[in-house]
Amino acid sequence: MTDEERHAAAMADPDARPMTEEEWARARPVPRASIIRRAFRLSQEEFAAQFHIPIGTLRDWEQGRKEPDAAAKAYLRVIASEPETVRKALLPRPRPGVVKRKRAAGAVARG
Repeated sequence: MTDEERHAAAMADPDARPMTEEEWARARPVPRASIIRRAFRLSQEEFAAQFHIPIGTLRDWEQGRKEPDAAAKAYLRVIASEPETVRKALLPRPRPGVVKRKRAAGAVARG
């Protein structure tokens, strides 16, 4: 297949046609984990730990072996724009029901 035939076939297929310049201009950029991580001056390990991303997944994204899915892309956008909010949301929180049950169980065991 020649380049001209390949181009004609791509243009004829509505599901596989190349994007126009206008479509490229409107497209949102894919968040790049490595750029976000470097902007925060964090190692891969630190970034992965702070934002609860498996280190292997982060490395796969950064090395181009895999691309983040839609949910991960959205998460990376939120991390890039509101890192402190994400960090705060990921802090462990005590669960009130668990504390009461532990106290109640201890009282029963002693009594």
